[in-house]
Amino acid sequence: MIEKITETVKVLESKLNIKPEIAIILGTGLNTIAEMMKDPVAIDYQNIPYIPISTAPSHKGRLLAGSLTGKNVVILQGRLHYYEGYSMQEITFPIRILKGLGVKTLIITNAAGSLNEKLQPGDLVLLTDHLNLTGDNPLIGPNIEELGERFPSLHEPYDLKLIELARQIALDNNFQLKQGVYAGLAGPSLETKAECRMLVTLGADLVGMSTVPEVIVAIHSGMKVMGISVVTNLSNIFHNHPHSQEEIRANAAKAKNDLEILIINLLKKL
Repeated sequence: MIEKITETVKVLESKLNIKPEIAIILGTGLNTIAEMMKDPVAIDYQNIPYIPISTAPSHKGRLLAGSLTGKNVVILQGRLHYYEGYSMQEITFPIRILKGLGVKTLIITNAAGSLNEKLQPGDLVLLTDHLNLTGDNPLIGPNIEELGERFPSLHEPYDLKLIELARQIALDNNFQLKQGVYAGLAGPSLETKAECRMLVTLGADLVGMSTVPEVIVAIHSGMKVMGISVVTNLSNIFHNHPHSQEEIRANAAKAKNDLEILIINLLKKL
């Protein structure tokens, strides 16, 4: 693992014109932030050693590095998912690379289904906690001390100072920013009504198929993390209609302006 990380970081450092301290992962339908980056260097995942190809719909599968609000930022335009058939270590390898490049703060976005009727399609939701219900963990196996401690504490997976900063930005810019607990499942099939009712009982407000493994590895690596969900659909405990990728992308677009304001102002204050 150390050799793979070292090799990949060296390859990227030879191609990038910045040393980033902040990284952003963009979820389904949330690519507009990447378009705001000034003169980015773009590298497809297929041209980065040991990073698999992203096969999820609308995920471009490339790394962008450049300036955003005067900050040196890396953007992962599309992520890897457990349901694509990759191991937990493979889908979180990009987080290891970000750490190796010098990233200290990670902003993770995702598209999520709402299990709480107070969270409606198009809403932005700050993650305050999560449930790992994937049945796996990216830290299973021998621990490499150079990467992090054997038993990292997840008492505060989402940084409280970043949460408060984001709430103040929303207040200052007159848009609503809600909060919730995210349940991460393996997928790729969407949840049954019974499963959704179970998730509500367990305390989840949102459900999705990403983020949790990335957060675990980011915390293991010593990063500060902020998670932002865009509500793209109401779970089927509220209706009896099938979901579609078109619906999900359309509702993600509703949050475009507020998400841009939030991330841009957050970067300015970091």
